[in-house]
Amino acid sequence: MSTDKRPEMQISERELTAMTKDLDELHESSFPTVRKLLDEFSANLAHLTRGRAAGRRGFLMGIGGVTTLGVAAACSSNSSSSSSTSSAPVSTTAAATYDGDLKVVALAAALENLAVTAYTGALDAASKGTLGTVPPAIGVFVQTAMKQHKDHAAAWNAVLSKAGKPTITDSPLTITADQVKALGQVKSVPDVAKLALNLENAAAQTYTFATANVTDAGGIMTAATIQPVETMHAAILSFVLGQYPVPDSFIGVDKAVKPDALAPK
Repeated sequence: MSTDKRPEMQISERELTAMTKDLDELHESSFPTVRKLLDEFSANLAHLTRGRAAGRRGFLMGIGGVTTLGVAAACSSNSSSSSSTSSAPVSTTAAATYDGDLKVVALAAALENLAVTAYTGALDAASKGTLGTVPPAIGVFVQTAMKQHKDHAAAWNAVLSKAGKPTITDSPLTITADQVKALGQVKSVPDVAKLALNLENAAAQTYTFATANVTDAGGIMTAATIQPVETMHAAILSFVLGQYPVPDSFIGVDKAVKPDALAPK
C-alpha cells in the first residue's frame, strides 16, 4: 500500500549528528574571537556615537581568513521564501533609539532573537506532538542552533548596553509578525526546517550586508566571524530537506534584513 507521507528528514540521524557536532565545534572555536572583537567594538563607542569610523585598514588586513571560511561554507538555497517585510510591526523598542553602527547592532540582536523564538516554538510544537515523529537528532540540532543564536544575541546586546542603549529582548522587526504566524502553522519537521532555513539564510546574508555597512573594524570582523556559523545552520537544514547545497563563490544580500526593518513604536 503506497503512502504520500514524506520522511521527516532526507538524511540519516548519523549524518545529522555528525554535522551538528561540526557546527558546535565551529561555534565554540569562533565565539571567543567574537567576544574579543566585540570588546574592541565597544571600546570604540565614542566613535560610534559621533558617527565616525574606527578604520577599515585593520579589518582589511585581518579579514582574509574569516572571509575564506565564509566562502567555503557558503551555499545556495532553493527556498522560494523571502525576507520581505510585513506591514505589521512587532516592537518594544523605537527604531529611532539607535543610529549609525548601533542600528545594525540592534538589528542583529533582534534577528538572533527571532531565530531563538522560531527554534523555541519548534521545540514546543514537538513536545505537544504537533510535528509528528521527530527524530532525536533533529532535537539536538535545534537545541544547538538555538543556543548559538542566544550567544550571538547576548554578545550584540552587550554592545548596546555598554553604549547606554536599551538592549533588544524581543524581535522588533517588521518581518516578525509573518514569521510568528508561519510558525503557528507548521505541522511537520520539514515545515519547521523550511521556516528555519529562510531565517538562517536571512541571517547569513544580513551579516554579509553588515560587513559592507558597518564602519567600525571590530563590528565588521564580528559580523564576518558569526556569518559562517549562520551559513552552516542553513547548509544543515538544506540537507535535512534534501536540498543539497551548492557552494557559491559569494553570499548575496537579496534576502538580508536591512536596518529599516527595525520596527518603530
